[in-house]
Amino acid sequence: MRHFDIAVAGAGLAGSLSAVALAKAGYHVALIAPPTERTDGRTTALMDQSIAFLKTLNLWDSIEPQAAALETMQIIDGTSRLLRAPTVAFRAQEVDLNAFGYNIPNAAFTTILETEISANHRIERISTMLRSMALLDSAVELTLETDEVVTADLIVGADGRGSRVRECAGIAVKTWTYPQSALVLNFTHSRPHNNISTEFHTEYGPFTQVPLPGKRSSLVWVRTPQDAQAALAMTTDELSADIETRMQSMLGAVEIDGGVQSYPLSGMTANQCGRGRAVLIGEAAHAFPPIGAQGLNLSLRDLRALLEIVGQRADTALQPNTGDAFAAKRKVDIMTRTASVDLLNRSLLSSFLPVQMVRAAGLQALSTLSPLRNFIMREGIEPGGALRAISEKLGFRRRA
Repeated sequence: MRHFDIAVAGAGLAGSLSAVALAKAGYHVALIAPPTERTDGRTTALMDQSIAFLKTLNLWDSIEPQAAALETMQIIDGTSRLLRAPTVAFRAQEVDLNAFGYNIPNAAFTTILETEISANHRIERISTMLRSMALLDSAVELTLETDEVVTADLIVGADGRGSRVRECAGIAVKTWTYPQSALVLNFTHSRPHNNISTEFHTEYGPFTQVPLPGKRSSLVWVRTPQDAQAALAMTTDELSADIETRMQSMLGAVEIDGGVQSYPLSGMTANQCGRGRAVLIGEAAHAFPPIGAQGLNLSLRDLRALLEIVGQRADTALQPNTGDAFAAKRKVDIMTRTASVDLLNRSLLSSFLPVQMVRAAGLQALSTLSPLRNFIMREGIEPGGALRAISEKLGFRRRA
């Protein structure tokens, strides 16, 4: 029976990055998942902290040529409501950064990670599914779809919303749905984007353009399910013209580049993101609408927290309570980020006038008060960092 230090279930971006990072920490890793699908037309926006983490893994030099910088992120009220908020622009130079982060095509990102995994002798790729697992005091026993049984000191569940690891660990989830679907596509445009990402807030959700290299951008357009289906039925020329109109022609003529995908929107959080010798990261632990570039950035904070707990490989086995320690460490961040994204999304959908007033007033304050805007930007880049800086300025420094 083969034994590994750590097994990772799932080879999406979160799972592949986990395997690479844990192998670089010295662990013998099994990456358990069927061959990766290469038709993902989506992109991922990673913020400055996540980019810094990729640099520690020596991945950034390969990724950077495929990525576009996010130097300015602006919010435009695209509703037709009585109370409309002013446009708010967040500029990276205001917080002494060249860019908030970078937007990366998922397909290119996946290819780079597969190359890295193939070249790393500490990672063994097992191209099958996990059927079942047993959490034992001494190890995790994993039964694969091929009937092979392997063991590991720790299992990392990065196997998505329907996580088999989560199910086998007996961890319950809270789920909810939204009356929305997201259209996802890439497009070319005749005018340069100047590394500006624009999020139009509409009555049905955000319409978010994010730069790609050259005169290209990605789009996440949240709509009602009926409108999303109607858009899928349009010709490419019709949908391109609709996008240009909704963007107020700020990027000139638009032409869809590649296919159009649609996803129903829902949310999910695991009651705890670890138990015993099992930890859950990424969408096995938390999932929410594509608002504010939180998805993979939150998953990478999961991974960084795990690395802090397990450290560099030692001669002693990983502790049997690693999952519980991980769950305690990640609870607050996951809870606050999930709640904030959910609140923002529901505020866009609400027709209740007081809710609209509060939202408009909040964006007005961000537009006019630079200290508040800077605080929000720093919190977005490094959660807890702005509060920590304020505490230090007030003299509440943590004692050594």
